[in-house]
Amino acid sequence: MKTNAARLLDSLGISYELRDYEVDPDDLAAESAAAKVGLPPEQVFKTLLARRDRNGPCFAVIPGNYELDYKKLAALSGDRKVELVALKEVQPLTGYIRGGVTVLGAKKDYPVFADETIELWDVISISAGIRGTQILLAPADYLRATNAALGEIAHEKRSS
Repeated sequence: MKTNAARLLDSLGISYELRDYEVDPDDLAAESAAAKVGLPPEQVFKTLLARRDRNGPCFAVIPGNYELDYKKLAALSGDRKVELVALKEVQPLTGYIRGGVTVLGAKKDYPVFADETIELWDVISISAGIRGTQILLAPADYLRATNAALGEIAHEKRSS
């Protein structure tokens, strides 16, 4: 099934592969999706919606096994402070549900900030806009389609 994200890539002439996987609604972690599509978690990028104190919402695209670095995202985006948008606000703002959020075809064109590690790969995986489907594509094509700014905005998860 073609999603809005896939249709957008088609309209831009960008080649990609759709990869479906079994969804466990109790485990929407990017690491789980990565294992199910056969890629290392650092090659599967999750899309988070953040709110900046000066400039409003933005997307942060980071490796599946990383955490967002709020201070670094704020610095890159020219803000003092950044926080994640509350889960209940994600769908009204993006049109997507948790586990299916993607920049491509979102309700609004919020600025996009991608972690610089995205360029380390020949192919990356992102959500296709629905749970259970990933889009595999070249990072350069993704960056072109999303007009993302690159920077160091994530760090490895810290063990608690």
